[in-house]
Amino acid sequence: MTREHLRFMLPILSLSILLVGVFYLQPRAMSYFGLNLLFNLAIPVALATIAQMMIIMVNDIDLSIGTFVSFCACVTATLVQDTPLLGYTVLALAIVGYAAIGAVIHIRGLPAIVVTLGMSFVWAGLAVLLLPSPGGSPPPWLRTLMTMKPPLVPFAIIAACVIAAVTHLFIKRSSFGVLLRGVGGNERALERSGWSIVWLKAAAYGLAGLFGVLAGMALVGLTTSADANIALRYTLLSIAGVILGGGEFTGGRVSPIGAVIGALTLTLAASFLSFLRLSSDWQIGAQGAILILVLAVRLLVSRREGAA
Repeated sequence: MTREHLRFMLPILSLSILLVGVFYLQPRAMSYFGLNLLFNLAIPVALATIAQMMIIMVNDIDLSIGTFVSFCACVTATLVQDTPLLGYTVLALAIVGYAAIGAVIHIRGLPAIVVTLGMSFVWAGLAVLLLPSPGGSPPPWLRTLMTMKPPLVPFAIIAACVIAAVTHLFIKRSSFGVLLRGVGGNERALERSGWSIVWLKAAAYGLAGLFGVLAGMALVGLTTSADANIALRYTLLSIAGVILGGGEFTGGRVSPIGAVIGALTLTLAASFLSFLRLSSDWQIGAQGAILILVLAVRLLVSRREGAA
């Protein structure tokens, strides 16, 4: 098994094992309604994971994606609902702001992990100003979209497949996607070829901002309200989803399909641990243990392949 195949197969294997475990513990989950409940919150997690993947793809890491998604959720539940034009303008400006952060990080040679950590406090503060206490409501069209019930397959699974397919085609098949991966793989070669690394990094961050906005909107559509702290866990979940899905922190090596599967796996893990009646205080640690186990298997197989 090659390293590429391993990177693709391990997320699928992890998801399959967890799914079998959930069905064993709760056979009723093996139904349309059961699957819908299991993966109901997978859409915003998958979108946030893709956002993080865009940043990791250019050899950076984003510690603000959770608070950014929370901010976008607050904007959606208040401004978009009450004054749509202003609300959508604020979300568009947030995407532009994300792109600007990427440009500043590259131009000034700043560590992304420090800048995004600082920005997490900015996004959190703006979210609190917009919505000091939980509340708000989603636009009717968004609620209708997120509660769709297509025949045979739950909407969450269909949406996850669409997200995976679209991002895979963009990142792996389009020329612009190749350029973005090239920033993480060989930045100097791109620069010598005449490409602007500043613009490419700004584009990667802008795309991360776009997916962050979509994650916030999807989350409000599912939960019907917002909170300044509603998506704080998404920062760690998104990083874990990218790595679990076969991505690496350097070299521009990412897998959009694997990242979405990683997000589904982490969402399913929460349900699996709940069925085990594991305290919520231990669930995050258990999710981390699952991630470490998968990474250990990946490293072990890679070393055996190298030795061979």
